[in-house]
Amino acid sequence: MNKNTNLIATIASVVLCGCPGLFLCLFGAITATGNGTFNDGALSPTVGIGLVCAALILIVIPVAVWFFTRPKPGSGGGQPPVPPTSG
Repeated sequence: MNKNTNLIATIASVVLCGCPGLFLCLFGAITATGNGTFNDGALSPTVGIGLVCAALILIVIPVAVWFFTRPKPGSGGGQPPVPPTSG
């Protein structure tokens, strides 16, 4: 994959997984402390812990996409080596 494709994949994973994961983590943390409600009914703290775990998985996905699509050290950025000049 080239550099632009890597960047697009990373940005897309942040928008589609990272941002919802952060909001889900916030909602899960509020619910885990016993302050979460849904349709005027209190949610169990167990639900909040489950939401935080799901959120952590969503947050890890963009990090993994970045890690696996970043340029490898010593790859030269995809440029062919420059031949030595004679003379």
